[in-house]
Amino acid sequence: MSGNDIEKLIKQIAKLPSLGNRSARRIVLQLIEKKDEFLMPLISGLQNVADNIKTCEICGNFDTADICSICKDETRDNSIICVVQDVADLWAMERVSFFKGSYHVLGGILSALDGIAPEDLNIYSLLERIKKGDIKEIILALPATIDGQITAHYLVSKIKEEVNKEEKKGETEKRMAYKSKET
Repeated sequence: MSGNDIEKLIKQIAKLPSLGNRSARRIVLQLIEKKDEFLMPLISGLQNVADNIKTCEICGNFDTADICSICKDETRDNSIICVVQDVADLWAMERVSFFKGSYHVLGGILSALDGIAPEDLNIYSLLERIKKGDIKEIILALPATIDGQITAHYLVSKIKEEVNKEEKKGETEKRMAYKSKET
């Protein structure tokens, strides 16, 4: 490995959150010094993740299956959905082991400054879940920032629209059933 290759690796690792050049340099040094103990298993693990990771079709979590282990867990209350900004938030909630409902990962929050619009987020799939399922409660676990609050207000308005549509649809179906009984 040439010095140039080592520098490239340091720069790549330094791009990770919370790591700077000095931390990346120390990490690379440890990986090189303990190649069999750290480097080779890390390479294998990264390749395995790269080859097998999928996004859950239901909630947006990462797993090696199309439907993640959280969504498959039959002991969870699927009538409660906790909406989170990203997978890191979902994993943080899971570490606490307190919430026993299901999740929905938005994949970000609305941001005019960053150019993130509703169509850039997993909002449509959330509304589809609400349409399909018997959802009793939706918890918005979004950041306490301006963008987080804007996203929460947008979601509340969209969810209310969806619920109202479903209620009107149900009322129409009841009226139609009632009228067919009269005739």
